[in-house]
Amino acid sequence: MRKITILLSLLVTLSMLLTACGTAQPAAEEPAAEEPAAEEPAAEEPAAEEPILIGGALSLTGIQAPLDEPGLRGAELAVEELNNTGGILGRPVKFVNLDGKSDPVTVGNVAVQLIEQGAVAMVAPCDFDFGGPASREAQAKGLVGISTCASSPLYGSEALGDKQFTLSMWNTTMGAAAAEYAYKELGLRSVYVVTDSFIDYTSLSEYFIVAFDDLGGKVIFEDTYTQGDQDFSAQLARIQALDEMPDFLYISSYMPDLGLIIRTIREAGIDLPIMGGDSYDDPGLFQAIGPEYGNNIIFVTHSWLGEGASPDAEHFLELYNAKHGEPPDTAFVVTGWDTIMVMAQAMEQAGSTDGAAMAKEMENTTFDLLTGKLTWSDAASGHEPNKEAFIVELTDAVPQFVGRVLPEKIPPP
Repeated sequence: MRKITILLSLLVTLSMLLTACGTAQPAAEEPAAEEPAAEEPAAEEPAAEEPILIGGALSLTGIQAPLDEPGLRGAELAVEELNNTGGILGRPVKFVNLDGKSDPVTVGNVAVQLIEQGAVAMVAPCDFDFGGPASREAQAKGLVGISTCASSPLYGSEALGDKQFTLSMWNTTMGAAAAEYAYKELGLRSVYVVTDSFIDYTSLSEYFIVAFDDLGGKVIFEDTYTQGDQDFSAQLARIQALDEMPDFLYISSYMPDLGLIIRTIREAGIDLPIMGGDSYDDPGLFQAIGPEYGNNIIFVTHSWLGEGASPDAEHFLELYNAKHGEPPDTAFVVTGWDTIMVMAQAMEQAGSTDGAAMAKEMENTTFDLLTGKLTWSDAASGHEPNKEAFIVELTDAVPQFVGRVLPEKIPPP
């Protein structure tokens, strides 16, 4: 009996404990966390290199277009060639030109736009008046600017800043080359000079006169003309009224009026040699004067790409013909090409697109270009270009290569 009592007491106690604790349920096991599947390493895509942007403010409309548009063709071809051969510093090259519209204010404005878009160098128009604004904006941001062919001695570091250059010879060289060729090669001793006063191209006549006078030549008269007059009758009358005709005429002007000036002279029966500068290197002029009046005309320009061109020009001619289906029609195409190639070489040598580093390389390098060998003086000396001139003569309005001239004496700028 006692054993039964004890057993019942134990059962009651156990029952109370179970009631207090509740019925124990086995804990649901958490599913084991699955180990994440090992991912295949993603194939690394090569980082897209940001293109090197070169800006251009060349004028494709207006009076400056005949000089700038050919340069644009050359610059674009140079960029294509660079990209086909590895770019610059291993990066692709992009060239964007915004039309300067032959207006200095517009040229400056488009240069600002291009710099804001990330341009690291600037290609400026082929003239001090029109190209200067682009170079000033480049200088303000520490960028190198190069005019494709501005020949004014103002185009350099003294007037525009220590990172600004022109690919062209200065008018000091261009004028002296014409003077030496006329005096030494053609035996001409007297000249009547006409200067178009519309833009800074006027300095070409000034340096020609200094050089010709220094050689012993005689300047009979210095006349003027203003682009846009479309009337050369007053100047013609003065030439015809001379007691003694000069040996030749030196006319510093450009299209479209240059064609009218030459036709007026030739139609009056004056067959004297006519000489001038690089503005004569214009297919528009050849067409305007035609075979009848396109003879005995000699000019100084930047390069020669016709028969007798240098071996270095052959590759360029192949590329140009493949792209345009015809050969270049003016040396100004080559100045655009050379401008881009100088920038590319300077960047490669500097290992950077930094303007100061590029300018230093440009001051210390002899560039072997389609426009000839080129060196620049340092910034303290104005970035004066040292370059050969090419002499070309028109025969039946077709250019013929005469030769190269590096003047023995160049007037100081």
